[in-house]
Amino acid sequence: MGYYRPGFYGLDPTVLLLVAGMVLSLLASARLKRIFAIYRRIPSASHMTGAQAAQRILKMAGLSDVRVCAVSGELTDHYDPRSRTVRLSEAVYGQTSLAAVGVAAHECGHAVQHRSHYAPLRWRSAIVPIANFGSGLSWPVFVVGLVTSMRPLLYLGIGLFSAAVLFQLVTLPVELNASARALRLLTADGILTEQEVPGARKVLGAAALTYVAALASSILQLVRLLVLAGGRDRE
Repeated sequence: MGYYRPGFYGLDPTVLLLVAGMVLSLLASARLKRIFAIYRRIPSASHMTGAQAAQRILKMAGLSDVRVCAVSGELTDHYDPRSRTVRLSEAVYGQTSLAAVGVAAHECGHAVQHRSHYAPLRWRSAIVPIANFGSGLSWPVFVVGLVTSMRPLLYLGIGLFSAAVLFQLVTLPVELNASARALRLLTADGILTEQEVPGARKVLGAAALTYVAALASSILQLVRLLVLAGGRDRE
């Protein structure tokens, strides 16, 4: 008899790991949207838009070669190291809210990381192609290995998915560091008052939680693959 057995009514019990990961991600995303919605209604005392705050921070940091542009979508803000561009969503670029200023500063934090050759950011950039390749092929390879009982394919699928988990692991300190830099940049030049900083910190903290949830979800999926492969080995 194999070690791995179907669960209740023949269902795969490892699906619970997948569901748990999805729930964590959904809860973190819902919290971010709720916190962002609260603080996007509170204007900053400086009345600077997200774009203006970003431009001021970049100038203060000596990054005159980094552009600030608008990008469509909701919470699509990011820093593009290839074009050296801070891209801000519609809810951030032209808005004066605490949420907008906080998110804009966070993306500028990535630009500062890039300029200072922040090691985890360089590691993440190096991992991106491998992680994209691994995440796309891991499950098809693993499923073929599971169906055909070919152990090399099982472990290849696990190895490919591990690259995606590694990417999430390296991403977390990059995002946390960018938020810490953002808060320092916002207070150093007086863009936010001391009373406004806690609001920006809550927005950035909620955003960081989504990365924690993404990492936890990836780890749970990896555990699921290992359990399924272990069960196949014991049959």
